[in-house]
Amino acid sequence: MALFAQFLLRLAFGLAACMATVSPQWVASGYFRNHLYVTLGLSAMASLLLGSLGSPGLTAAIIAAVASYAGAVCWLYEMPRAGRTLLVVVAIAALTAAWQSDAAPTSDEAASLAAASEAGGSGAASEWLNAAAPLTSGLVLGAAMAAMLLGHWYLNAPGMQLAPLRRLIALIAGAVALQAIVCGTGLALAASGAQSFDMPTWSMIAGRWAFGLLGVAALAWMARETLKIPNTQSATGILYVAVIGSFAGEMLSLMLSAQHGYPL
Repeated sequence: MALFAQFLLRLAFGLAACMATVSPQWVASGYFRNHLYVTLGLSAMASLLLGSLGSPGLTAAIIAAVASYAGAVCWLYEMPRAGRTLLVVVAIAALTAAWQSDAAPTSDEAASLAAASEAGGSGAASEWLNAAAPLTSGLVLGAAMAAMLLGHWYLNAPGMQLAPLRRLIALIAGAVALQAIVCGTGLALAASGAQSFDMPTWSMIAGRWAFGLLGVAALAWMARETLKIPNTQSATGILYVAVIGSFAGEMLSLMLSAQHGYPL
């Protein structure tokens, strides 16, 4: 359940942060209002899980949920400045909760990091990577989700400009690149240390990279090219697959990281 709470918080952070980059001058307020209810549900579920586990981060998760509701109300009454401010509050609170709940390593993580230290591994590098992982992982999840949801919004308002969707697709590519750097560094450190990966672990790593990083990057490129036609409906379908790939990839990454102590 701790891993699921971490996943929910990362998604809530990324979705709120990426929505905050979308200009309300180009996109109707309903996009922000409706999908703040999504961050509300994500944060509320994470709060329940953290509370049942007695994990840190509960207060920040509750703040994210409350700010999500307040933000939705602001967008309902056409107050974009306050609404965007609360999107930032949601993102900061959810990311803080993710950091706090991820601060205490599991027994597997502690054993892996201890073995790496004995073998000359860098504990400082591990700390930096594990601190960066919620940020980069959340951006991958949130950018894919925000872009897919915005693509659906074009079905309601086909006359909207394509610039906001193009920017979110570019954000997907940037987030994937950052996450690849973090996870690639973690993989190199784990493989060069005292740890040895068995075949099932290598299979999980291969699937995580194929679907969650390379696949998502390829799908983002396909969606960008599709918008040149332009065909927002087809691009949205491609982004839907990118969301599935990002979800699968980041869940695999969380499970691998819990086992080996490094973001993989």
